[in-house]
Amino acid sequence: MTDDERIAPPLLGGERETLRAFLDYQRETLAMKCAGLDDDALRERSMPPSALSLLALVRHLAEVERAWFRRVFEDGAAPMVWSAEPFDFQAAYDASASTGAEAFAAWKAEVEISRRIEREADSLDLVGRQPRWGKEVSLRMVMVHVLVEYGRHNGHADLLREGVDGTVGA
Repeated sequence: MTDDERIAPPLLGGERETLRAFLDYQRETLAMKCAGLDDDALRERSMPPSALSLLALVRHLAEVERAWFRRVFEDGAAPMVWSAEPFDFQAAYDASASTGAEAFAAWKAEVEISRRIEREADSLDLVGRQPRWGKEVSLRMVMVHVLVEYGRHNGHADLLREGVDGTVGA
């Protein structure tokens, strides 16, 4: 794995600054876990019959970003990145369907849209409609939810990376 160049979240700070920093830290963690691997290594599955791989996680988290930021606050009908149906995240796990470069380009594009939405919001109280539930949610809730998603999946990424080449750590 490459050197750890992640920016640590602040020990003191306001709610928005802290949420933003922790979310970015988790995004950087995913990228770090995948750094230096070729497409074959990114596609290595955890164990049969699971389709889970580092590439699948990148694809899945691109869909998470789109589902929870773009679809909630900008366009509830925006198509998912890879899945035919919204919240069919299993479809994103078909990592044979794209290269690492394609998956990372899509993920980075969605992250930038999510960051823009958050930056442009007047407050964390911005309300959007979550299409799956048909209920209103706040930007605060979305940021916490996506942060939890990254935390969960970065734990998977730790194990996947260790299985690929024995690399462990942060």
